[in-house]
Amino acid sequence: MSRLLVSIRGLLAGLLLAFTLLAAAPVLAQTAPAPADPAAAQSSPSLPAVTVGEIGGEPVSLQLQVLLLMTGITLLPAALLGLTAFTRIIIVLALLRQALGTGQTPSNQILLALALFLTAMVMMPVFDQAWVAGISPYLNDQMDFKAAWDAASAPFRGFMLAQVRETDLMTFAGLSNSGPYATPQDVPFGVLAASFLTSELKTAFEIAFLIYIPFVIIDLVVASVLMSMGMMMLSPMLVSAPFKILLFVLVDGWVLVVGSLAASFNPV
Repeated sequence: MSRLLVSIRGLLAGLLLAFTLLAAAPVLAQTAPAPADPAAAQSSPSLPAVTVGEIGGEPVSLQLQVLLLMTGITLLPAALLGLTAFTRIIIVLALLRQALGTGQTPSNQILLALALFLTAMVMMPVFDQAWVAGISPYLNDQMDFKAAWDAASAPFRGFMLAQVRETDLMTFAGLSNSGPYATPQDVPFGVLAASFLTSELKTAFEIAFLIYIPFVIIDLVVASVLMSMGMMMLSPMLVSAPFKILLFVLVDGWVLVVGSLAASFNPV
């Protein structure tokens, strides 16, 4: 733990030093003395030009650009949860582990890795459409940022609209006082994202309920047998866990769960 704290302190100190140098660079450039010899000034290599971004026609400093970039990076987890299939998949996998009664096996890291890989496979067509429609033309200077944003977000909007329940959409439309909508393109992005999350939560719990049923039946049977045998001091969970694992392995449960999750998403 002490080594981790030292490493974190060193990293923070390095970042602080880097930002200090960036902030002091223009001042040092302005206060640097001019060379006495004009010929030496002409022979010295010139520094490369730095392109400064603009927002609303006004120039933006390099420090502010770094701040905006770091802020955008911190929003990536929210985009992963709110715009993809990750929410439904990780909830179903977590409840499946509870139904099996195996504690922390598989571990959280394994469940997260499986959920991320499955999310990537489900969302790959959407990613490809967003890349071809908006991201690639913007990187090749063939489209401005606003048009590229609209084109790249259109596949994600189509994916979310295909999963959203109408009741959830109307609920958030009423909360935001922005409905009803004539076309799907008129739905605000914030209303769509919130409706998509609530719909994914409901769908995930419906799938988890169906997964829980066979394991609950095994628990009830084992508890009844133990009661009839007078073994009331023996925990039914301890006896039923091997039977639940055996049943899950015999029916190839992981393949069934993963395949059912991938097939549960409506096509765009």
